[in-house]
Amino acid sequence: RVSGIAVIFTAHTHDAMPASVIVGKTVLIATGSHGKFLSRLDLDVSDKKVTGYRFQLIPVFSDAIAPDPEMAKLVAEIRAPFEKDLSREIGRAESVLYRRGNFNGTLDDMICDAMLQERDVEIALSPGFRWGGTLLPGDPITFDAIANATAITYPACYRMNMSGQQIKDVLEDVADNIFHPDPYFQGGGDMVRVGGMGYSIDVSKGAGQRISGLTHLKTGAPIEAGKPYSVAGWASVNQGVEGPPVWEIVERYVARTKAVRVAPNTSVKVTGA
Repeated sequence: RVSGIAVIFTAHTHDAMPASVIVGKTVLIATGSHGKFLSRLDLDVSDKKVTGYRFQLIPVFSDAIAPDPEMAKLVAEIRAPFEKDLSREIGRAESVLYRRGNFNGTLDDMICDAMLQERDVEIALSPGFRWGGTLLPGDPITFDAIANATAITYPACYRMNMSGQQIKDVLEDVADNIFHPDPYFQGGGDMVRVGGMGYSIDVSKGAGQRISGLTHLKTGAPIEAGKPYSVAGWASVNQGVEGPPVWEIVERYVARTKAVRVAPNTSVKVTGA
């Protein structure tokens, strides 16, 4: 809807696209997050117009690249007051802990498991953030790794009762933010992650009609619209939210569990894609 833009370097969605996307006459480039990739874009320009381009998404293998000494020194100086706390080993990963996935990721599943246990609730909700690193099997789960996945300025892990209808409304609202057919109504991010509950989603349907089959996993019973459920979540932008920071919840859970293994999550059924 806006003419005259030759290239857009996208960022907020944290996506990494191996190939560029052409929308109208505009080239879209997405490089991801956390320094995992570099993008190189060469443009051919003639008479103030782009006549051609070449694009590469270049993976960054940190173990194969010598750090810049000046930058490494600066990073070390900034981290120094916090290094002892950040480097504490809380537990160890026995399976891959990753965040990215449109509907779930094992790192978010671990956060949901932590809230279910540490906040003693039936259902956990975790935001569909797209940033965060990955831990491989055998990697230590340091406090640095936990902070890397949770450190925001609104981290309170609330505990409250919500009706089944309210829970469905939350899922519907987030789904519309992601799958609305008009990109001007899309807000980015991935689907809110859930713990203790399963559901089905038809992404081809309209607002308020995508979510069905909500199920309480512990009992196998359907989530009832008028029934209250104990719910924990974090990253609420509402005013006055109270609760311990989510990184404390995750740290306690990992310290208790020691070896964290997260099984593949099959509780979300996706159709219409």
